[in-house]
Amino acid sequence: MSRSKHHLKTILAALVLACITHTPAHAETHPDTSKMPWMNKALSPDERADLVLKELTLDEKISMVHGAGWGVLRKGAPVDPHSNFAAGYMPGIERLGIPGIDLADSAVGLRMAAYQSRYATLLPSTLGAASSWNPDAAFLYGSVIGRELRAWGSNMSIGGGVDIMREPRNGRNFEYAGEDPVLAGTMTGNLMKGVKSEHILSDIKHYAMNDQETGRNVVNTQLDKKAMRESDLLAFQIALDIADPSAVMCSYNLVNGDWACENDYLLNQVLKKDFKFKGWVVSDWAATHSTVKAALAGLDQEMPGDDNHFGAPLKKAVEDGQVPQARVDDMVHRILRSMFDAGVIDNPPVRTVVDPFRGLEDAQHIAEESIVLLKNQNNLLPLKSSTPSIALIGGHADVGILSGGGSAQVDSPGGDAVDHKPGGAVWGKPVYFPSSPLKYISAKAPKANIQFNSGEDLAAAAQLAKNSSVAIVFVTQWMSEGHDSPTLSLPHNQDALVEAVAAANPNTIVVLETGGPVSMPWADRVKGIVETWYPGIGGAQALANILFGDVNPSGKLPVTFAKTEADLPHPIVPGLDRAGKVVSDDRHQEVGAFDLPYSEGAKVGYKWFDAMNKQPLFPFGYGLSYTTFAYSGLTVDNAKRTVHFTVRNTGKQEGTEIAQVYAALPTAANENFKRLVAWQRVKLAPGESKDVTLPLNQLYLSVFDTDKNAWQLLPGDYKVTAGTSSRDLPLHATLQVQ
Repeated sequence: MSRSKHHLKTILAALVLACITHTPAHAETHPDTSKMPWMNKALSPDERADLVLKELTLDEKISMVHGAGWGVLRKGAPVDPHSNFAAGYMPGIERLGIPGIDLADSAVGLRMAAYQSRYATLLPSTLGAASSWNPDAAFLYGSVIGRELRAWGSNMSIGGGVDIMREPRNGRNFEYAGEDPVLAGTMTGNLMKGVKSEHILSDIKHYAMNDQETGRNVVNTQLDKKAMRESDLLAFQIALDIADPSAVMCSYNLVNGDWACENDYLLNQVLKKDFKFKGWVVSDWAATHSTVKAALAGLDQEMPGDDNHFGAPLKKAVEDGQVPQARVDDMVHRILRSMFDAGVIDNPPVRTVVDPFRGLEDAQHIAEESIVLLKNQNNLLPLKSSTPSIALIGGHADVGILSGGGSAQVDSPGGDAVDHKPGGAVWGKPVYFPSSPLKYISAKAPKANIQFNSGEDLAAAAQLAKNSSVAIVFVTQWMSEGHDSPTLSLPHNQDALVEAVAAANPNTIVVLETGGPVSMPWADRVKGIVETWYPGIGGAQALANILFGDVNPSGKLPVTFAKTEADLPHPIVPGLDRAGKVVSDDRHQEVGAFDLPYSEGAKVGYKWFDAMNKQPLFPFGYGLSYTTFAYSGLTVDNAKRTVHFTVRNTGKQEGTEIAQVYAALPTAANENFKRLVAWQRVKLAPGESKDVTLPLNQLYLSVFDTDKNAWQLLPGDYKVTAGTSSRDLPLHATLQVQ
C-alpha cells in the first residue's frame, strides 16, 4: 500500500470509529402497526395512502404539507429535534405509524456531516458523472447517496438537478448534467433511480428554467411553450420517466410571469397532467409566495415551513372555502403514496455507519469514467513511470482537490485540506478534500524528482517548470450556489500562470478542476489538457491512473466549451450588470426584478453553435482516448426505426468509445441544428470491431405542437449522422418517415 493511500485510509478509519461511538440524533417510539390495514404490503401505494388519508384530521393533514423549520441552513433558526440535521423536516403521524421525512441535501454527497461527527462520500460533480455518458455509472452514483442516507437514518434525498446548461457561468452547473435535454434527463433519471433503489425518497429539481444564480429569486425567465417543451422541460420529462421520483422541487424564479411554485402551467398542466406525475411538488426553501394561488396551482408542500403559507393560513383557506378540502387531500395523498412506493415505511432507514472505503472505491470508479482528455499533442500522455522529473504547480495539488459550494457542499473529513479548520463547510468558501494529486502522482513515478510549487510566484513556478521534464499545472474554478461567474476566464491570474509555465517548458499539461466550461487562451501553447471537473474524494487516484495510463480516458464533454463570451447567446450574465459586484455570501444576487427572455429558444449549447455557425473551443461530445477508433457502415431501418454501424479500435491498447448518433429533422421542422438522439459506450480491445445497433426514440425525433398540446413526428427525411462528437460525424444516412 502506498503511503498516500495509507494516509487517507487512516483518516477514514478514524472517522468510522467516531461514527460508531456517536449517539443517534433521536430515538422514536413505534406504535403497534399489526392492526393497521395500510401496512398490508399486498395493497398498492395508492390504496394504502387512501386508507391513511381517511384516518387523518385536518390539522394532521396540514402538518404534512409544510416543513417544521430551517434545519441547520440558517443561523438561529429553529431545529426540530427529530430532523436529523437535514435541510428540512416534515413531522410524521406517529399514532398511524407514518414516519417523518428528513429532506437531506445530497446533490454530490450528503451535506452536514460535520454537524453529526459523521462521514459522507464526496462524489464527483454531477456534471462530471454526466461526462461518462454512462447510465450505469449514474445509477451507481445515486445508490451511493441512497445507502449513505440510510446509514445516516435519513429517508429523503434532495439532489437530482436536471436544469440544462443554458448559462455556462451558472454557479450551480456542477450540480447538473449538461446542456442537452436527452443526455441530462437520461443521466439524472438514472441517478435518482439509483437513490430510490435504496428505499429512499428521491426528488428532481429545480422545476423549472432555474438556469442561473444571478437574481434567481426575482428573475422572470421567458420562453415560448414549444421551445420550453423541446428543451428544459424535455429533460425533466425524460428524467421523470426513468426515475419515477417521489417529488419534484419547484424553483425560485418566475416563468413567463408566474412564480415557479405557483405556476399552473408548469405544475398542473404539464407536470401532473401531461407527464402524469404521481408524486408531490415541494417548494425550494422559501420559494412559496402565496397560500391560495400556490395550492390551486399545484404546490403540495412548502419548505422549510415556519407556518408561513401552508400552515395556519392554508387551514383558514380550507375552512373559508378558498381551497377545497379535496385539494389538501390530494397534497397529502401524493406524499403518502410516495412514501409507500419508495419503501420508507416498510423498510425504514436504520442509523448505522457509512462505509467510507466502499464509498471511496465507487467515487474513484465514477471519476475515472468522468475525466475528459481534451488535448494530447504528440502523445505526451500517458506519462511513463520513468519520467526523470515532474513539476506540479498550482491548485493546492499538494494537499487536495476542489469541491463545489452551496447546499451541495459535502463536509471534508478532518476539515479543509488547505486551511485545516475542522467543522462543517462554510457557505461561500472553497473547500478542498484530502485527496492529494502530488501523493498519488509520486506513487506512480517513485524514482522521479517530483516537486510542487504553489504558482503564486510566476517566476518561481516557471523556473521549476524549466528544470523539469514535464510540468503539470493545476488550475481551479470554484463555483457555488449563490453566485455566477462573471466570465468564462479562470480566476486569480491563472491564465498568466499557465502562459508562464508553458513558455518555460514545452511539455506542459494543464489539469482543470472546474464547475463548468472555461476559456483557454493558452490552449495552443500546451501539449496536454485534462478536465477533471470536481472529481470527488477519489479524484487524485483517478487522475493519477489517467495520467500514467493505468486507466484509458473515456469521458466526453456534456457541454460546449466556447472560445469567448461573445459566442454565447448572452455574452453577459443577464442581471449581473445590475448587481454591480459578483460575490454574494448569501443565497442570491440582490439585483432587483428583471425579465430574462431566452431568445435562443431550444437552441441550447451545441445547437446554438450549429445554428449560428460558430466554432467552439471544444465541442459537445468531444473527448480523446489513448487509442483511436474508426466508424463504418451506417445503415437505417426505417420500419424498426433503428440505426446500425460498426466501431473499430484502430490503436494499440484497449479503450472505450462513446459512439454518438445525431439527427437533423425535415425542413418542415424549421430547425437549423441537429439533435442528439442516441449513444452507446463501446469497449474494444486493440484491433477489435463491434457492431452497434441503437433504437431511435420517437420522442427525441419529434416536435411539440402547442395547438394540439402533443408531440408530432413529422413526415419526411431525417438526416442521421454518427461519430465521436457533435462536430466529428463521419457517417451519414437518411431515416424516412411516411
